[in-house]
Parts: sequence; C-alpha cells; structure tokens
Amino acid sequence: MKSGLLAALAALALPAPALEAGVIDNVNGIALDANGRLVRFGALLIDDEGKVERLIPGRYEAPAQARPKKRRKNDPLPTQPKGLAFKLDAGGKTLLPGLIDAHAHVMSYGLSHITLDLSGTRSLAEAQAKIRAFAAANTGRKWIIGTGWNQELWGLGRFPTAAELDAAVSDVPVWLERVDGHAGWANTAAMRAANVSAASKAPPGGRIDMAAGTPSGVFVDKAMDLIQRAVPTPAPKDRDIALEKAQQALLRQGVTAVADMGTSIEDWQAFRRSADRGALRVRIMAYAAGIDNMVLIAGPEPTPWLYDDHLRMGGVKLGLDGALGSRGAWLKADYADAAGQRGLSLIPTTQLRNIMSRAAMDNFQVAVDAVGDAANSELLDAITELSQTYKGDRRWRIEHAQIVDPADLPRFSQNGIVASMQPAHEASDWRMAVARMGEARLKGAYAWKAMLDNRVPLAFGSDAPVESPNPFPGIATAMTREDRSGQPAGGWTPEQRISLEAALDGFTRQAAYAAFAEKRFGSLIPGQRADFILIDRDITTARPVDISTTQVLETWIGGKRVYMKGQ
Repeated sequence: MKSGLLAALAALALPAPALEAGVIDNVNGIALDANGRLVRFGALLIDDEGKVERLIPGRYEAPAQARPKKRRKNDPLPTQPKGLAFKLDAGGKTLLPGLIDAHAHVMSYGLSHITLDLSGTRSLAEAQAKIRAFAAANTGRKWIIGTGWNQELWGLGRFPTAAELDAAVSDVPVWLERVDGHAGWANTAAMRAANVSAASKAPPGGRIDMAAGTPSGVFVDKAMDLIQRAVPTPAPKDRDIALEKAQQALLRQGVTAVADMGTSIEDWQAFRRSADRGALRVRIMAYAAGIDNMVLIAGPEPTPWLYDDHLRMGGVKLGLDGALGSRGAWLKADYADAAGQRGLSLIPTTQLRNIMSRAAMDNFQVAVDAVGDAANSELLDAITELSQTYKGDRRWRIEHAQIVDPADLPRFSQNGIVASMQPAHEASDWRMAVARMGEARLKGAYAWKAMLDNRVPLAFGSDAPVESPNPFPGIATAMTREDRSGQPAGGWTPEQRISLEAALDGFTRQAAYAAFAEKRFGSLIPGQRADFILIDRDITTARPVDISTTQVLETWIGGKRVYMKGQ
C-alpha cells in the first residue's frame, strides 16, 4: 500500500489543465524593469501561454465589445472578441515577482524533511536527546542519517566526539552532517562499518579530527568520504518524496525558481520523474556535481529548457574550499583561533583550471564555491587565465564569496563574473567570523555593497538546507546587516548594507541572470513567464524587521496558482 505522500504523488500524474488567459486585478504590484528599477502597477494581464502580457498601471478595464455588423445570408458567423478565462480581484494585496534562490541544494533540502534534522538544537544535550528520540521512533533502520548540527550554537568551543554520539545511539551506525555540509559526525558503529581506524589517513583536501591518536568522530570536507562510502544511498522513492517535500516548502515561502548547486544523476532523474507526471512546479536551474555528472546528464552541451522552462542543466558546480565553521575555508593567513591552520584547498591549481576548461569548452557555465580569501583569490586568477581562451558571455559564477581580501574586490568586475552570495550567512556567521579571523581581516567579508559599487551582478540565495530558503529574512539582512536578534544594532560592517531595491533585485532579476534565465522569468517583463506571489504586506513601506516575517498568501507559476495559504 502506498504511503499518503506517495499516493499524492501518483495523483499529480493527471494531465495538467490547459493554460488560460486571465488578469490579476486590484493589486499593489511591485516589479523590476530591465534595469532593476522598481515599477508599480495595479493589474497583471496573463496570456494563454502563461506569460505576462502587460502590467497595467491602474485597475483592469475590459476592452469594449465591438458591435457585430448585420449578418447577410452567406456571411460566416461573427467572431467575438477574445475574452479572459478568469479574473482575480486580489483585494489590494501586494504582488511581487516570484522569488528565486540562486544557490540551494534541492535534494538535500528535501531529504532534511525526512531524515534527522538537528538545526534547531542549542546544546549538545538537546542534540543527544533528539538523536535518541529519532532512533527510538525509527527502529529497524540500518543507519541513522541526519544533518544540521552546529557546535558553535552549542557553545562547545570544539567538535563533538564519537563517544558523545555513542551516548545517544551506539547499536546502529549514525552519520550526521554539519549544517554547512563540510563536516560529518560519526559514532563508533559508523566508523567500524566504514573500516576507519587510527591507521586511516585523510585524503588531500580533507581532515580527520583526532584525539589521543585516534579519529575523534568528526571528518572534514574530503575526509567525509571515508564514512560516506559506507552510508546507504537514498532509494528513488525516497528522492521522489524528498523532492515533493522540498517543493511544498519552497512554494510556501514564495520561491518559484531555484539554482540547484550540485545535481547528481540520481537527482536529475528524480526531477525528470516529477516533471513527467506534471508535478514539477518549481523551476530548477541545475548545475551538475562535477564533470562526471555533467556528462552523464547533459552530454556534449547544456540541455535546452525542458517542460515549459521548468528544468535545465546549464552548468557545473565545483568546490574550491570548505566552510568557515569547520575551519575548512582556505585563508591567506592562519585562523586567529587555530594557529597553524589555514583551511583546505580542495582542488589543486592545475586541476582546477583543467576542470573549468573542460566544462567551458562545451559551453557549460562554471560555478565554483569559494569561501576564504585565498580561495577567492585563486579562483579569480583561474578565471582571468581562462577568459583569455573562452570568450563571450560566460558569466563565471563565484559562489559564496564570503571572505575576500579587499584588494581582490575590484577584480570581481572583470571577465563577466557573477557574485552568488547568501545574506543569511552573514546573519548566522558574523560572530564566528570575528572569532575565526579577527575584525581587522574582515573588511571584505560579505561585501554586498562593494560588489554593487564595482558593477558586479549580485545574485542572492540561501544555501538551503544550510539556511532556510525563506527569502524575506535574507532581504531584511541585506538591508540591515543585523542578525535575527537585531544584533549588532545598526549592522555589522554597516557600510556593506544595500537598499530594498537592490536586495529584491538579487532575489529576482539578478538571480535569473546568473543562470542565463533572464529572458524567461524573474522580472514580470512582458513575454516572461507569469511567476509571481501575493504577500500580506507592502515591503516597500515596512521596516526590515517586519519584512523578515512576511507571509506568502499565494504562489503562481506560469500563470497558474500552485500554492494558497491555508489550503
């Protein structure tokens, strides 16, 4: 017998209804023009292809019906003026373009809804209790899998240990990824299942946390492979359920399109299965997890847009360094709180250029994670070199660009680079960043205003499931540089704050531009897909703290309502 969600997925296989022309009337419409400037409108006219026909400044008025001429005996029947199939009076609610997440991990986000999630825990004891309860509720599982732990929030001042995980669950293997996905925590049973011992060596680009000469239980970056090779992979039905969970959550939060950073062949097959049964509502701009997946999925060139612009494989995603929280971000100088450590370079210099070249030669877009200042400098060097060979509109993407040497900031304006950044990271990380590096070395950290001043396209995302994909707290953070508790008052490095207009642009028009989708959706320009949301407040007059709690009332994609609050 199918589970409730699987039955619901089967029901979604029904043929989609034909698109119909219509109008969303009586709205407080806010959109962006081709230059990123705010425009206002009172009604949105949608054509019968689900595209924007035009934005109407005031209320919609139907065109007057032409009086038919008197019909003679052999004349054809008169043609009636084409009407609208539907008209929605929005009651003055605010309408925005559909929001776009420029950097997320769709399948990981979905799987976090059906596996153990520790992201809400605030102490080691709370995490242990949650692990223990999950294991008790899921007896019979061969492994306990989860994500979301963050030792910084627990106040440990160190990584947790296998012994502390054993205290919660010791009879089955447990493998829990850190919130940033750049470290994993294993219990003794998991290390035993993976044949990890005191003799195990970390591969290049990885680090095993050690205690008294033996692995302590935490594996950083490429050392995670030592455990992950033994972890069972999700079954196709689990991926289908996870994808549906991810879509439901994204639509509730007004996200109509997402750049999936690190798509595997298994992920792509799940996307295709969903689209084949008419269940793929969120638009997915896929970036393959490395060259092998790129070739398996797309072959010799990027795929065309599929399923009415719902799916495309257009690029490859690489990771040059790790995360700041696990001290894997590659720095130019030692960590202030860990002498002798400068993080991890995950791809050697020559190999990085070779991989980027392999993708570029077949016209795939290249997106590379670079968190630390050394990683960003190295990637800028690589792009400068490759741009001499690969001309044209490449839109080299630097993902995260979190810690940048101020001397390197102007270099982002060269060679058509896109800065793909996540405002929520600044809110979560600023205290940790100061501890890791010291205030003096952070003048180019999370430098959104500097990017805009250098005329760098700035695309915003969430890095979900590392952060919530809800764009509204991200918009508020971009405007204030304050964390969720309003600290520090006035914002950390306030000179890097940006306007509402720029923040909204980053989550709409520029996020589409970053994936070569700006002609298809993102701005509600006539001819684009009619992707939009109705929300419960006017964010142009609301305080940033109130913007962060915005509620999405309806989400429409391609001129069809796909979410309505309360239903």
